Amino acid sequence: MASLLHRLSDFIDGDFADSDLSPSYWYEGRCSQGELLRLPRTPKAEAIARGLMQHLTTHERYSQEGKMYGILLVELPYGEQRVIKAFSGLLNGCSTVEGWVPPIPGRNQVALEEEHTLAVLEAIKLELITLKQLPQRQQYETLAHEFEQRLQELNLNHRDRKQQRQEKRQIFSTTLTGVALTSALEQLDEESRQDGIERKILKRQRDEMLQPLKQLIEAADARIRELKQQRKEMSRQLQAQMHAAYSLMNFFGKSRSLQQLMPSNSMPTGTGDCCAPKLLHYAATHQLKPLAMAEFWWGVSSINQEKIPGQFYGACVERCQPLMGFLLSGLPNPDVETLQATSLPPIIYEDEWLIAVNKPPGLLSVPGRKSDRQDSILSRLQNSRTDGNQLTTVHRLDQETSGILLLARDEQTMRQLSKQFQERQVHKVYEAVLSGCVTTDRGVIELPLWGDPLNRPYQKVDLQYGKACVTHFQVMAREGEYTRVEFMPLTGRTHQLRVHAADARGLGIPILGDRLYGCCVGASRLHLHAREVCFEHPWLGESLHLRVKTPF
Repeated sequence: MASLLHRLSDFIDGDFADSDLSPSYWYEGRCSQGELLRLPRTPKAEAIARGLMQHLTTHERYSQEGKMYGILLVELPYGEQRVIKAFSGLLNGCSTVEGWVPPIPGRNQVALEEEHTLAVLEAIKLELITLKQLPQRQQYETLAHEFEQRLQELNLNHRDRKQQRQEKRQIFSTTLTGVALTSALEQLDEESRQDGIERKILKRQRDEMLQPLKQLIEAADARIRELKQQRKEMSRQLQAQMHAAYSLMNFFGKSRSLQQLMPSNSMPTGTGDCCAPKLLHYAATHQLKPLAMAEFWWGVSSINQEKIPGQFYGACVERCQPLMGFLLSGLPNPDVETLQATSLPPIIYEDEWLIAVNKPPGLLSVPGRKSDRQDSILSRLQNSRTDGNQLTTVHRLDQETSGILLLARDEQTMRQLSKQFQERQVHKVYEAVLSGCVTTDRGVIELPLWGDPLNRPYQKVDLQYGKACVTHFQVMAREGEYTRVEFMPLTGRTHQLRVHAADARGLGIPILGDRLYGCCVGASRLHLHAREVCFEHPWLGESLHLRVKTPF
């Protein structure tokens, strides 16, 4: 076990302390008695995770595939703090890797069956590829297209000839009589029959050539359906065996199989292979007390672009969240009211109309659309208040950006402040550290931005379709290889400062810690802070200038 218990100094400086900083997320679930159990993701856990990210950047094996990684800060029986780490699923095809928490027990019990099933599934995959790439499919498409063209040409010719025959009939009816008229009309009828025969011959030729190919293709498609059903059934059986064999332990020392914990027949593939269950199970089985946990995505972005390298994520809704109540059972549960009080962001200004807070990095301004992204400044403040007012954020800060965030306590104040933002009457100052040396002391960046709907939340410069964006900047200091800069944005587009800093047509240097826009330098956070905001108080009629200290 010793090789799996890493020292904090492997990831962060020894003097790191986060006792005064709020958790940015809670892993939580209800135990069998209905009690809500919680484990935080703290700034310290995030700093440890970022230290792990720096390690991952030095090894190519970790960038070859995208997956979730996680760390768990634990306390040993004699009080020392250590770190354990895990990856989801397999790492380059391996379930057990030195220095990483092993998979949950149960995989070994079905290892031979899994190996056999995976081999059959691979054979099925190869046969499916062969059947889908059947050469007769292309032959059929080519011939069908050729015959279709020939039929169209023939129909056009027949249509022209039919019109000519109709014209001749009219002429013959007025110029011929008796036997001559009968003979001429019979000749035209024969030409019409010959056209029909010609069309039937071409269709028969088409059917004779296409029918064998069609039968082959239909047989291949039937085999594809059969193989897909076989693959689905084999995967289901293997998952059922794994879920019955996988055994999780909680901090009461009680064990349950995945099948007992999630009896649903539609249990998602990979349940039990995620970081959080692996970390908590290992801690429970080795008498380690969990203090905080953090999970993040690393490697290539996920297929649907929902997961971004270097970003923190909560427990996945389908695989992990249903297990949390059991896994956390037996841990001492902090007083909920105390947790809520300590998790509130610092309030720097408050009156009967508005509130201004100093948002920490890593916390959303407003709840996200998914259930694991509900923790936010707005929800925390709203849940802590009993005055009946419905708070609303006047503007937003990126999740990784810290600094001043304004919230209105009523709809009229919201409208008044929003109008000032829209009419560019609010003076904002951001402080940032760029991951390189800026040679220009001051200037203005005007680069229109456009969001890519297939790659959210990424923004890019688009001179044709982008929305106007204007940023003033001024260098404050050059600190070694880095540059400290003040940004004064006139507009407030999503990721405006981050793109204006990183794009070659702007400053050409990403903000320190901004992995989304190309910063490769290891950093504990995104070094962007909303330091100052100045606006006219909507009801007091006086200028309100708010400022907070930059934390980096």
